[in-house]
Amino acid sequence: MTSRRDFLKSILAVSLTPTLSWADAGSPSYLAAAKTQTGSFALFGLDEAANIRFSIPLPTRGHAAAAHPTRPEAVAFARRPGTYAIVIDCSTGNQIARLTAPEGRHFYGHGCFSSDGETLFTTENAYETGDGMIGIWDRGAGYQRIGEITSGGIGPHEIRRLPNTETLVVANGGIKTDPAMARMKLNLDTMRPNLSYISPDGAVIEQVTLGDELAQNSIRHIAINADGLVGMAMQWQGPKTETPPLLALHRLGENPAILAAAPSEHRRLKGYAGSIAISGDAIAITSPRGGRAHIFDLGNNQISRVIEQPDICGLAAHKDGFFATNGQGGMSIISAEGQIDLAQMPDLAWDNHAVAIG
Repeated sequence: MTSRRDFLKSILAVSLTPTLSWADAGSPSYLAAAKTQTGSFALFGLDEAANIRFSIPLPTRGHAAAAHPTRPEAVAFARRPGTYAIVIDCSTGNQIARLTAPEGRHFYGHGCFSSDGETLFTTENAYETGDGMIGIWDRGAGYQRIGEITSGGIGPHEIRRLPNTETLVVANGGIKTDPAMARMKLNLDTMRPNLSYISPDGAVIEQVTLGDELAQNSIRHIAINADGLVGMAMQWQGPKTETPPLLALHRLGENPAILAAAPSEHRRLKGYAGSIAISGDAIAITSPRGGRAHIFDLGNNQISRVIEQPDICGLAAHKDGFFATNGQGGMSIISAEGQIDLAQMPDLAWDNHAVAIG
């Protein structure tokens, strides 16, 4: 039987155990996956000056990661249609848990935490029915799966949480796929992408579509600023002769706004926006296929700068504009004033996303 003295000692030991933070992992500002020169894969922690704070091996190609809001934990997702995600202690490099998608599901490469960091939400494809789902995982129980809710559409890709709420914001790309048919798109004639606001209990708060003329503009990635403005980055699935805008804005209870550049600029994006971010009074999208970034002024919704950079894709907010990565190992700051190269690491090929921590 445990004595009162031993019990009090155990309570004191727990109270004195330090709580780890991102400072214990080198105070990184961003997470990014990359392929190395040897053909292996890793998740990197980077600071705002493009210094590598940590590098942790991944078993296969990574896509995006979800950063815990306070602890140095990251959930690294396999590129779709991956069926695993790895939870990593970024202060030690140790694997905390491995998430496996239920039978008949695959992940879409994105996830997000609840505000307290105790619940993880993952976007998933139930490919036998074509339904989009959100998996719910309990961090306190070792990232055990505890439930699921509908995503509100087909092909949920990126998921984020509306600031200062528990409301989930989901980019339902609208494209039905089945891993047995590789990356074939099965419903392009009938696809209807949407942006869905969903409570953690599964209630759909609001859904946004962009009209029949943009029904084949797959909503894939989202960025949200502190006051709840949502940016949507899209990928055009319609005729290649058409070059619609690939960026839209929305706020709960309001009508969406399409942000357009000159038609020639839309053409150069080649129908593909790979990442999106909001920084201060600007929003930007990148196109690795077009080797371009478009920066828009949120004050007037007009384009303010075009940046040319081969294979640019990863994008996140930076104190001086936007932090960007490319598939040739480059890292830079881009803004309405121009571009500043931070580092070139030719032995690394950065994947699609740079995820801001905090």
